[in-house]
Amino acid sequence: MSEVERYISSLESANPLREPIIRTVIESLQLPKGSLGLDIGCGIGLYTLLLAEAVGPGGHVTGIDITEEFLEKARSLSSQSRIGDRTSFKEGDAGKLPFDENTYDWACSMDFAGYAPLEPVALLKEMGRIVKPGGMVFILMWSSQKLLPGFPKLEAELNATSSGIAPFNVARNPEYHMMRALGWFSRAGLIEQEVRTFVRDICPPLSPEMRTALIDLLQMRWGEAETEVASEVWAEYQRLCREESPDFILNVPEYYGFFTYSLFCGRVV
Repeated sequence: MSEVERYISSLESANPLREPIIRTVIESLQLPKGSLGLDIGCGIGLYTLLLAEAVGPGGHVTGIDITEEFLEKARSLSSQSRIGDRTSFKEGDAGKLPFDENTYDWACSMDFAGYAPLEPVALLKEMGRIVKPGGMVFILMWSSQKLLPGFPKLEAELNATSSGIAPFNVARNPEYHMMRALGWFSRAGLIEQEVRTFVRDICPPLSPEMRTALIDLLQMRWGEAETEVASEVWAEYQRLCREESPDFILNVPEYYGFFTYSLFCGRVV
């Protein structure tokens, strides 16, 4: 299996965990019915379909991504959906969007802005260029998690590793940290900035799909941290976060965890 195929598989397995909170975020935006929107860095189109559902029968959402394999998967998923006719997918560079000015009613980037190598203010300026005056630009980012109840010190040590603080790294300018995104909106010339944070609670009973998604999440967040933590910390991570361990954290009857997504919005002048 190639790296791209593995990544696509991870997106699909994580969807039962993420979709409910993404759906809540989209509902809170009250996107205009019949509006035209752009989903930048759309990946395999899972969020594009949720956006298309929100804009209703008269609306349309275009997903854009630079990876053709993602777009092929997105088109396949869309063709199997009852609202697939409300979506289209196009290969393109987020740094130079292949659209004219004032084309869309709104534009978004979810799990992309702040993660991609593209400088975020430049991305927001480009998003604002293709949105009509008064239209909304918004970005959504994973912002925190508590996944190891009863082990706060271990979780803090794991969160301090490269994978734990990804996509940010200590060598970057602090202004590029995702929690400074309101400043990005100001420097991009967008007005009426707003931020909201949404919580996804996790507790039993866990469906098989949810359990699989959580296992993948524990691996994604800290599975590459071995060389950055003390041997006893790594051993404790393996004891609690490996499915085959008798002390696997998800087997705790009263398990509770959560993660958050932060939404940043602005409007085009």
